Amino acid sequence: MKNMNSIKIEFAVQMECQKCVDSVRNALHKVEGIRNVQVSLDQNSVIIDTNLSHLKIQEIIENTGKKAVLKGYGEDNYSAVSMLGGNSGYSFGDVIRGVVRFVQIEKGCIIDGTIDGLTTGYHGLHIHECGDISNGCESVGEHYNPYHTPHGGPDDPPSKRHVGDLGNIMADNNGRVTFRMINDLVDVSSIFGRSLVVTSKMDDLGKGDDPASKIDGNSGKRLACGIIARSSGLFQNTKRICACDGLTLWDERDKSVIKQKRNKSALKMNNV
Repeated sequence: MKNMNSIKIEFAVQMECQKCVDSVRNALHKVEGIRNVQVSLDQNSVIIDTNLSHLKIQEIIENTGKKAVLKGYGEDNYSAVSMLGGNSGYSFGDVIRGVVRFVQIEKGCIIDGTIDGLTTGYHGLHIHECGDISNGCESVGEHYNPYHTPHGGPDDPPSKRHVGDLGNIMADNNGRVTFRMINDLVDVSSIFGRSLVVTSKMDDLGKGDDPASKIDGNSGKRLACGIIARSSGLFQNTKRICACDGLTLWDERDKSVIKQKRNKSALKMNNV
């Protein structure tokens, strides 16, 4: 029986022989939460059905010595992605980087992300009403709240929370947070063109005593944000070479890894 919280994810994987295929397939088959593994040498592709985060799957594949690049997330057009910081988003001090993906399922929306460069501890995560980052995170408007309800947490009844109230995420000692959550209010088709924001403090989920608690949860400064845009589902991303710079998927992926390492070094030097 299919797990209703699982989705299909497609990776481009640099494989050169049947031994590579067997190595990747065997590594994935050993992991609980992964099912229906399809590995194609001709297409250099791996498709799995899973309830694990896409980063976890990527790590498993790359532990076999093969480079992996996410190509498709979810099976239909109701998939979205937000790039926090970097060239596509904004982050205070330019040290925070993150990728958060959204995909519609029967029970709501799976939100799957990884964010680096945060201080250790809890941080609020919210969808905001506007996709305007011309003035950093100050121009994205307030929490997405189409039903004009008070601020709350993701476990509160719909009448006591904003659609954009995603709760808290917790960064580890290295400043990284990896999460996968299911939200029953978010409809992916309604958040295209809006923005995702991570804040400096823990969201009190509307449980505080002052008026601001029912507005934004006293979650502090908006540290990083990114516009929520449509993303590729399965078989929708056929790119093998980047049109902007001529890099292959694998070269582009290595370039991204090097940039992430530089950002982490800057973070340590600045003690952010």
